[in-house]
This record gives sequence, structure tokens and C-alpha cells, in this order.
Amino acid sequence: MEESFLYQQIAESIRREIIEGKLKPGDRLPSIRETTRYWSCTVGTVQRAYKELADQGLVVSRSGKGTHVVERLPSQPAGSIRRATLYHHADSFLLEAITAGYSPEEIEQAISLALDRWLAYEKPAAQHAVQEIHFYGSHDLAVKWLSDHFERIVPGYTMQIHFVGSLGGLIAMAQGDADLAGCHLWDPETNSYNDTYIRKILPNRPISIITLAQRRLGLILPPGNPLNIKNIQDLARPEVRFINRQSGSGTRVWLDAQLNNLHIDPQSINGYAQEKLTHSEVARAIIEDEANVALGLEAAAVAFGLDFLFLTQETYDLVVKETDEARIWIESLASFLKNVEIKREIESMGGYECSQSGTVRRIL
Repeated sequence: MEESFLYQQIAESIRREIIEGKLKPGDRLPSIRETTRYWSCTVGTVQRAYKELADQGLVVSRSGKGTHVVERLPSQPAGSIRRATLYHHADSFLLEAITAGYSPEEIEQAISLALDRWLAYEKPAAQHAVQEIHFYGSHDLAVKWLSDHFERIVPGYTMQIHFVGSLGGLIAMAQGDADLAGCHLWDPETNSYNDTYIRKILPNRPISIITLAQRRLGLILPPGNPLNIKNIQDLARPEVRFINRQSGSGTRVWLDAQLNNLHIDPQSINGYAQEKLTHSEVARAIIEDEANVALGLEAAAVAFGLDFLFLTQETYDLVVKETDEARIWIESLASFLKNVEIKREIESMGGYECSQSGTVRRIL
């Protein structure tokens, strides 16, 4: 292990013992020589670790008396130590990933995808905070990106994400929980996206609909497509192991309509009942060999280095109930999405087409 990395591990180990109470105020730390032998490292590495702990106000060293935990920990120690611990976990992970040959861009993308997974399980807040926009709706990588930049888009506002599926987002808006909903619900009768469902679930209400992007949807496959899958009909082949999206998601609505049109019994598909909440999760299931085909976004396939078989282009819309306050950030959000540089940023994720991004239409 590199010495520049090891000192962080030593400091983290001691920090954890202080947090857990194994090392109490006034306790003496092992001598530098003892710690050097235990960690099989140089004296300089241990000295650097002890200095970091001293700089954080956790330990004090006195000539001839060794290094001790301070008698009185810094004010609000739990928060500061907790943040320092998180920072060093992150720093250690970054160093390990970079040493393994990953680029900073690959690492950032991996962290964003991992966060997507946890956002899908996030519990709704008990009440709305002031200047906080609550998003409920279908999972989308560009929505996560918007959330990360929302204070830049609408100064003074933040956006909290709840990935609950397209139908779940519209229902949350009908119930008053959502300020912003995201959906991509295909109506086979009109061969159009979203408007039919919005009118049914949110009748007789002034609604603004902002187009986020057109998205490429298709089959996510292992590299090289070893089973030579060519279409939806192949999902019923006995050697195929499918992973599905949850009921109520726009992806699931589209798939079920296609299966019905093709007269394919969903129960004939191995894995149809196995569900994931996000496009990132179904792509990850392919990587981990939990399945060998999934229906999802090209952006997710690109992010995980998987093959992709294009099936359709869908429209992902952002739905807003018009209020005096909402009109302020509707205009800002639409203007942001119309920006040429922002369109390029979203399209760079793969599988997005943004010529209509920022377009606003109204339903009464």
C-alpha cells in the first residue's frame, strides 16, 4: 500500500476508536515506533497521521510524554469528526480508483450512478421545506444532473428527488406531494406521450409541461450480445434471463403494451417478475450477471459499458401545477434547458436528443 495512502488509513482507524469511545479523553496513543511496527510502515507515515489528528484537535503530543487524546474534544465533535471521516473515506476511494487506472470522469459518473440507486429508496420528507422543490417521477440520469445544478438554475431553490415511476409521480402531484413530476408514459391509442395520462390524473387543473429531452429506449445487453438478441420476441427464449422495471414506470407501461401487441404472455419471460427501480439498477444487474437482458435507457448502457439495441425514442416531460410561485421557476427551468451548452451537456450522457428541450406547453 502506498505510504501517501496509508497515513490516511492510520488516522481514520484512530478517529474511529475515538468516535466509538474505545479511546477516551486523556488516553495515550501507541508510540510512533509501536504504530510503525503494527502498520509495517515508516516513521514519517505515522508522524503524518498523528499530525493530522492533532490539526483536527483530537490529540496532543508532548515531548517525552507521548501522544494523548485531548481531555476535552472540540465543540460539536461528532459532526466535525463525522465529516472528516466521510472526507477521508472519499479520498481513499478516489486514490484507490485512480491508482487502478480509472479517469476522474469515470469515477464521477460511477458515484452519480450509485447515488441514483439510493435516491430510488429515499423516504418522502414529512413536510415541504421553504424554497425546496420536491420532484416525484420516473428515474432519469438527466433529472439527477438537474438536481445537482438546481441552485444554479433557480437561485435560492433546491430540488429533492423521489424516483417513484411515471405514474407514481403524477399521483404524487394529484395528492399534493409533488411540485414537479417526471414522466414518459406512452399511450398506444394516440401513439403519443404523457398528455393523455396527465389529463386523466390531473383533470381540470392548469398544468405546464416542460420537455426535458427525447430518450433512446431499448434492450441493454452484455458486451458483444452473446445471445444474439435482436428484438422483444427474443425475451421469451428459454436461455434469456430478463430483469424488469417496476409496475407503474413508463418503461414498464411501454413494454407491456408491446407484449400485448405481439401476443407474448409476460409469464413466458424468465425474470419478468424480477423488478428494479432505476435504469442504473437494471444495467448493474447485467454487469453482475443477475440477468442477461433488460429494457432501459441507452444512457445507462453507455455509463456501464454495455451493448444497446435501440427500440424506440420516447419523450420525457417535466410536469408542473401552475401557481404564482411555480411560474417563477418554470420560466427559469425552461430557459436553462433551451441553452445550447446545456443541451450538449445532457446529450453527452448518451442516448438523449435535446432539440425540443425547454419547450413548454399548457394543459387546462
